Amino acid sequence: MPDYILLITGVILVIAGIIGCLLPVLPGPPLSYVALILLHLSKFGQFNTVTLIILGGITVIVTILDFVIPILGTKKFGGSKYGYRGAALGLVAGLFIGPIGLITGPLLGAFIGEIIFKNDIYQAFKAAVGSFIGFLTGIGLKLAASGIMTFMFFKELIANFNTGLIS
Repeated sequence: MPDYILLITGVILVIAGIIGCLLPVLPGPPLSYVALILLHLSKFGQFNTVTLIILGGITVIVTILDFVIPILGTKKFGGSKYGYRGAALGLVAGLFIGPIGLITGPLLGAFIGEIIFKNDIYQAFKAAVGSFIGFLTGIGLKLAASGIMTFMFFKELIANFNTGLIS
C-alpha cells in the first residue's frame, strides 16, 4: 500500500511540475525531481544514484537561473546597471505580489530603473524587453528540465509494467 501512495503522489507531483514551469507560483523542476525520488523509493521504479545526483544538480541550477536570467536579459539588451538593478528589485517586489508580479516585476523594474536614471524611453523599453525575454528563457529551461524528468518517470514506470516487475 505505501508503494501505491508513493506512486500516486509521484504522478501528481510530476504533473504539477510541468504546470509549475508555466505558473511562477509552483516550483516546476523541484516538484518533478521529488516525483522521481518518490518513484525511486517505491517498487515501481529504480534510478541510478548518479542519475539522481545529476538531475538534482540540474534542478538546483535551473531553479537559480530562473531568478537570474531576467536580470541578465536586461543587461544583454543594453540595460544599464540601473535597468538590471531595477529588474532585480522588481523580481523581489513581484515575489510578494504573486504570479503576475513575478512576470511583470522584472519587466517594470527594468523599465522604471532606466527611465529614472537615464530618462530614455526607448532604452527603458529595450531593457524591459530583455527582462521579459529572460523570463521566457527561464520558462524554457524549466520546461526542458521538468520534461526530461517527466519522460524518465513514465519511462521507468512503463518499463516496470512491461517486464512484469509490478504485480
